[in-house]
Amino acid sequence: MARVPGWRLPGIVRATLAAAAGALAVGGYAPFYWYPLSLFGLAALFALWRGVASGRAALLGFAWGLGFFGLGVSWVYVSLTEFGGMPAWMGAVGVTLFCVLLAAYPALVGWFYARFCARAPAWLTLPALWALAEWLRGWLFTGFPWLQLGYSQIPGSPLAAYAPVLGVLGVGLAASLSAAWLVALAMGPHRLRAALGLGLVWALAAALGQVQWTHPVGAPLRVALLQGDVAQTMKWQPGQVRASLERYLALARSSAASLIILPETALPVFWRDLPDEYRQAYAALARARGGDVIAGVVTGAPDGAYYNSVVSLGDGPMQVYSKHHLVPFGEYIPPGFAWIVHWLHIPLSDFTPGPARQPPIAAAGQKLAMNICYEDAFGREVVRQLPAATALVNVSNDAWFGHSLAPWQHAQMSQARALETGRMALRATNTGVTTVIGRHGEILAHLPEFTQGVLEAQMQGYAGATPYVRWGDGAALVLAAVMLAGACFRRRP
Repeated sequence: MARVPGWRLPGIVRATLAAAAGALAVGGYAPFYWYPLSLFGLAALFALWRGVASGRAALLGFAWGLGFFGLGVSWVYVSLTEFGGMPAWMGAVGVTLFCVLLAAYPALVGWFYARFCARAPAWLTLPALWALAEWLRGWLFTGFPWLQLGYSQIPGSPLAAYAPVLGVLGVGLAASLSAAWLVALAMGPHRLRAALGLGLVWALAAALGQVQWTHPVGAPLRVALLQGDVAQTMKWQPGQVRASLERYLALARSSAASLIILPETALPVFWRDLPDEYRQAYAALARARGGDVIAGVVTGAPDGAYYNSVVSLGDGPMQVYSKHHLVPFGEYIPPGFAWIVHWLHIPLSDFTPGPARQPPIAAAGQKLAMNICYEDAFGREVVRQLPAATALVNVSNDAWFGHSLAPWQHAQMSQARALETGRMALRATNTGVTTVIGRHGEILAHLPEFTQGVLEAQMQGYAGATPYVRWGDGAALVLAAVMLAGACFRRRP
């Protein structure tokens, strides 16, 4: 990208603007849903990268990342200190280091672009590099895809229509392409080409938005999602266990729904330690309503391993789904980090992962693609249970996040999974946000956070396979690679 006369600012001013643009981009995500802000925030970074050397481009990308992640994942501090028991100073250091690590990804994009692609068309190279960096962030060290750019466009932006075809990674590719065209439109010199390119991206999105990728199957079903609102500080206390069990059973009995879903580890004991009469109470309840109860509970194996699981109770044999993608430091301690246990007071922090491929749970006439908490951040893993499944179910305990942006950001990821698969998504959480999500990613109903209640709604099963169900992230990655290769061929001497 050629230097633009007059576009020269002191380094500290550029870095400050980059950090502010990163913070602005957080406005596109839940609970704000102001999706244009993410486009403008990224476009500002692309503009600041015009005509700068590789080192300065890396610093600007790093500053943008600090502003973006420093605000967007500030909830990590709450998890570490308020609920993890870590001293405040250590929590602050931990969050800072985490944001520094995440900010390295936009820094890498800036450095690579300025070092190797500065003479290539920016509207091809920058979106492609951004998408590839986000894929890397969602994969490296087990992955942290939180706040990928595509989520900022779901569900309100027309660009969300790319989700059933290319997944959230492809939505991000379309969004970053739009940001690059916005810069070209504002700063020239090829404004007509920029306007045509921007119009094409959004016109194609409008056309894709008219396609119905899946179709209804079976009769509508009444579902009930339970939100017990058990404080995280009390959840695992021995004196609180009985109260939690009684609370969830009372909530279940208050509903006449055919399918009743309890949150992650709603029953805060090992499955084998639950009294037989308590388990039978749920089974009898399910049979009386002609359906099933799905409950989050810890299950164990004879060899001493234990799993973060859900079990089904009803007329048929009990089915079990065990969480496969565990959270580092929350559900297992990575090798070499055993010392951190001294600072973190997290119960059951050494889970065993379940199998990578597990069949949907058959319940109340539906086939449910289960995922537990953090797993619904990984679309490529959720689709393993499709197209067999007719609906998605996520059970979570977002009490770890406290009063922060995280619960709604997490719900937004479930909205993306619904769009990608063309199926309704049901989220049962301990403290919120408990939601019923339509197949177009829209929230149909939800319970307020930090309240006790039952969310009842009609659920419709869907059949069919979207292109994303068949291709996963592969199509978006191939498209990004083709764009990058095309930019290399068009590189100016």
